[in-house]
Amino acid sequence: MKLFLKGDKCYSQKCAMIKRAYPPGQPGKRRKMGASEYALQLREKQRLKNYYQLREKEFKNYIKEILERRGKVEDPSLLLIRKLERRLDNVVYKAGFAFSRAQAKQLVSHSHFLVNNLPVNIPSYEVKKGQEVRVKEKSLKSPFFQNLKRILQNKKFAPWLEVDTKKMSAKIVGEPSLEDAPPVEISTIFEYYSR
Repeated sequence: MKLFLKGDKCYSQKCAMIKRAYPPGQPGKRRKMGASEYALQLREKQRLKNYYQLREKEFKNYIKEILERRGKVEDPSLLLIRKLERRLDNVVYKAGFAFSRAQAKQLVSHSHFLVNNLPVNIPSYEVKKGQEVRVKEKSLKSPFFQNLKRILQNKKFAPWLEVDTKKMSAKIVGEPSLEDAPPVEISTIFEYYSR
């Protein structure tokens, strides 16, 4: 970052902070190199992993589980998205009980939610179809959830979620689809891990 201090040499053309409009190398003999196949696979993997706020080991375990069942499963991409979407922290986020996935993870780990009236504080817990996620009665009295009730009145929810804003509960009524996922080429992620 330029500080423009007195005696700074960044006023000349040889300043390290001034970016040239062309890549380094001899003019006319430069060649643009596209990203390798590995780089593209890595980028897609990082994009999906960061979208769901997962650690590498956690994400790798999901992929491993699906790769082991590859012959038995008709669409591994859909299975991966369903597993990631039905994580408790993601359900809390999609239901609007948190403003980000990181916040949802923290709220879950601080035991603010019940799944079918049982306290669950594991963000990776897989919520199944028909189960209900509800905010604890004690937590409902906190200012965070009191203000959240007003915000949720006009919010649109995922089609596989049925959210009751008065009771502050969400029920899984369907299955997540590939449209719920970010625009990522999931097949390249499986290729990355199957090396």
